[in-house]
Amino acid sequence: MILLHGAGQTRYSWRKAGQRLAQAGWWAVALDTRGHGDSDWPANGDYSIDTLVADLLSVVQHLGHNGDHKPVLIGASLGGICGMLAEGERATVFSSMVLVDITPRIDNAGVARIIEFMTRHQDGFDSIEQASKAVAAYQSHRSRDQAAAKTGNSEGLKKNLRLADDGRYYWHWDPRLMQHIGTIEERFYIRQRDAAANLKLPVLLVRGQQSDIVSHESVDEFLQLVPHAEFQDIANAAHMVAGDNNDIFARSVLEFIGSASVS
Repeated sequence: MILLHGAGQTRYSWRKAGQRLAQAGWWAVALDTRGHGDSDWPANGDYSIDTLVADLLSVVQHLGHNGDHKPVLIGASLGGICGMLAEGERATVFSSMVLVDITPRIDNAGVARIIEFMTRHQDGFDSIEQASKAVAAYQSHRSRDQAAAKTGNSEGLKKNLRLADDGRYYWHWDPRLMQHIGTIEERFYIRQRDAAANLKLPVLLVRGQQSDIVSHESVDEFLQLVPHAEFQDIANAAHMVAGDNNDIFARSVLEFIGSASVS
């Protein structure tokens, strides 16, 4: 099982969900996408979608998977786009796929909100606490108890930050990534739609009910493109579904994979 995070995240976004999946008997491999977390930053700043898809295919090949033994792909946001394109344009990569709050058509206002947050703090933070407050302000959909639990987990937040030589904390991803992220929806909608229409494997689309990225109309369009896909709307969750409602998310994935493997 390959877990591929979204833009601006790291492999630690899956830490709790990954543990649940591993406890159920799956070998859950969570990756840092290039330019994120502990992965290298390419000298040429290449974060194009084709390069990210090629990276994913290289990982599948490196893990030794072939036509008789294909991994499950769980992709959130940008990770889901990469998985959808890899499978939709190759058709022989994965055994089943879970797309987490991502469809070919996404809401421009929601994307702009994410980009604004990711670019707002490029000068870094004085402390972990300052970063925590910035995250809490962005995640205004959370209840007070949810926000307190998340922002109180400074160790978890540290995984998404790096301490630079100037003593400030910066997000653990290459700022050059933004040169590509802002253009993905406009440039690749038709390509994503065509890839989705080519998906023949079992597919589960998971949306956070409070998502400002994937609308009900986008879900309806996706289900028309992939009529055999299953869909689940998860309450009390936004775009970061796996983190917002971890237990329900992990249970939904396990139920889907269990049914997909016997169908």
